[in-house]
Amino acid sequence: MKAPESPQRVVVVGATGNIGTSVVDALDRDPAVGTIITLSRREPPVTSAKVRWERTDVTEDDLVARFASADVVIHLAWLFQPTHDPITTWRNNVLGSIRVFDAVATAGVPSLVHASSIAAYSPGPDAQPVDESWPTHGWPAAAYSTEKAYLERYLDAFERQHQDTRVVRMRTAFCFKPESASQQRRLFLGPMLINRLVRPDLLPALPAPGGMRFQAVHSNDVGEAYRLAALSTSAGAFNIAADPLIDVGVLGELFGKPTVGFPPRIAKSALSAAWHLHLVPASPGLFDAFLRLPVMDVSRARDELGWVPRHSSTDAVEGFLHGLREAAGGGTPPLAPRVPGGRLHELATGVGQRP
Repeated sequence: MKAPESPQRVVVVGATGNIGTSVVDALDRDPAVGTIITLSRREPPVTSAKVRWERTDVTEDDLVARFASADVVIHLAWLFQPTHDPITTWRNNVLGSIRVFDAVATAGVPSLVHASSIAAYSPGPDAQPVDESWPTHGWPAAAYSTEKAYLERYLDAFERQHQDTRVVRMRTAFCFKPESASQQRRLFLGPMLINRLVRPDLLPALPAPGGMRFQAVHSNDVGEAYRLAALSTSAGAFNIAADPLIDVGVLGELFGKPTVGFPPRIAKSALSAAWHLHLVPASPGLFDAFLRLPVMDVSRARDELGWVPRHSSTDAVEGFLHGLREAAGGGTPPLAPRVPGGRLHELATGVGQRP
């Protein structure tokens, strides 16, 4: 990949979360990047002379002015919660993203890199990996999946209307790092999970829904993939995941435990009951989508971007579990290991009912 001829001015929208912090770190290490403008609702700590922060809400602030003179805009901003209020997530995730895309065009930014997801894909075959041409219609029962799929359709039209804008869509698998463990516990598992009990050695066997398999990747490797995409001349979609594919057998080897499969409908019924009781934030629709995800072929990212993950998928999962047991976190507000009021505040304000 040829380096840009002049220092790049990169704007990262949603720079304080799991992926955002890794993207900023990767950009900061690259001498081809001269300035990084990070946009978020909450202020992160100053980490580099390259980085400048601006408080921004994608649903209402002037984005055109913030994108002025940018060479690349990387759009990551996303609300996973509240799952009990899909209008709020739609307003931020879909309408906010459309405001970002339109501001990129109005400001004349040459390149847009958008955080899509494996969840944008339609259900795929059980074993055959799919490339970036696989349909992206999502799964209708999950708000996250339908929002990602809707934006894929919007970008289809956007590319036809703005052919001078290079558009990249990053379709990532599940992204983990130890520093994201506490945030992901709050977003998906909820306040009832006791961190210190996340220990497979306490169980005689590891229970898992039958047929479960998924792809994972270390968030720092994802940050590197975004850096490569942002500074390249490539356009289109890129699948991002690490090996091996994680299934029940790999989980058993990872934890050194025999596995016991059980029907997925049992897990969904339990999750549905807990979600309706506001005990967990992850919705049963998201579990439905999880069970139907295709397996992605990542050869395009390797061959065209030169992306090679430094960590295996099992490294990423192990790091996340270690971070979960230790209540690990990062230095930005979303990644904070603890939030004001702690778990009692999570329960009092309604699990799955607030951003």
